[in-house]
Amino acid sequence: MKVLITGVDGYSGWPLALHLLARGHEVVGIDNFVTRRRVSEVGSWSATPIPSFPRRLAAVKEVLGRDLAFHRGDLQDFDFVRDVLARERPDAIVHLAEQRSAPYSMIDVHHAVTTQVENLTGTLHLLYAMRAVCPDAHLVKMGTMGEYGTPNVDIPEGFFEVEFRGRKDTLPFPRRAGSWYHWSKVFDSGDVMFATGIWNLRATDVMQGVIYGIRTPEITDRRLLTRFDFDETWGTALNRFIAQAVVGLPITPYGKGGQRRGFIALEDSMQSLRLAIEHPASPGEYRVLNQFDAAYSVNELAEVARRVAAEFGLAATIEHPPDPRVEAEDHYYQPIHDRLVGLGYRRTRELEDVVREIFRDLIRYRKRIQARRHVLAATTQWRSEDSASALAARAPAPTAHPAPGTGGEDPARSLA
Repeated sequence: MKVLITGVDGYSGWPLALHLLARGHEVVGIDNFVTRRRVSEVGSWSATPIPSFPRRLAAVKEVLGRDLAFHRGDLQDFDFVRDVLARERPDAIVHLAEQRSAPYSMIDVHHAVTTQVENLTGTLHLLYAMRAVCPDAHLVKMGTMGEYGTPNVDIPEGFFEVEFRGRKDTLPFPRRAGSWYHWSKVFDSGDVMFATGIWNLRATDVMQGVIYGIRTPEITDRRLLTRFDFDETWGTALNRFIAQAVVGLPITPYGKGGQRRGFIALEDSMQSLRLAIEHPASPGEYRVLNQFDAAYSVNELAEVARRVAAEFGLAATIEHPPDPRVEAEDHYYQPIHDRLVGLGYRRTRELEDVVREIFRDLIRYRKRIQARRHVLAATTQWRSEDSASALAARAPAPTAHPAPGTGGEDPARSLA
């Protein structure tokens, strides 16, 4: 199959491209490198040094013996999107090119508006371009389990049966998102569901759990590593805990630490996306897959990080700062995830094994985390208006960033 990946330079997009290439699929990528710039905006960088994109492409050719086609551009430009789809005529489109950080969307009004406008505009441009030039293509859109919130009932895969005042229907499960970012994903889901119905498109909405890990079987060379964000804006809780342990800081679950979420290893997330691609939805079908492997509380993740840190001679402690977010800190959480298993999904990685692998990599790059250890502290407050000034205060001067191609987060050089 020919698969177009938007956001191919990102945490999930890059290993997905490698995963698909290794299995014989043709892969085309799109990116504008905005994540590199936005991570730099909050004073951070990837713990794993990420080469410039031309060097990434050269490494793919050398290590995998395959070409990764690429178009540099922005999904906010409809002519660009339509022209790429018309030129490439992909069998599947994996849409990963969205602002993906809840804290980033909560910094201030400007970041909230940017998140919602860009995420919805990019999705609508893809849908209209698909209708115009490749209506038989299958859209695999990255959603998030965060769309559902934490209801006090089991969470189905997208839809559930309702009986009210003597009448029954199958309806979308109510969404209770917890950030402007998560609400943008809710609106995305509604747009994709609507477009699928009126234009007879094929779409799979992947409600993604939190992904953990740096490596997949295809990442056999350091130049092929995916990014690892550890700051409070772009990194996950588990990423932050491991980075804190590596540089000798306390591990800090927010609040009581009872918040539960669904998690999946990076390698298994790639498996799940490939299965969705290779088993497409039918014309006119809007399909929802809850993509996670197991649910853990923040306290459970902190304890795993502390225990594995000890195996590496790191004496980590656990502290509980106030929760900067507005969320239930103790709650019921029981999502259903049957459909991927029906497509052939099988778990291949255990949490503690992957955490050990992450520690081995991050210890190697300890100096990079140490140089940005200030970004591990929570500065984005859901209830406060001071987040933007706090982030601006911690951003380093421009001279603190390494030159392009040296593993820093400067925008990638031109591919020309």
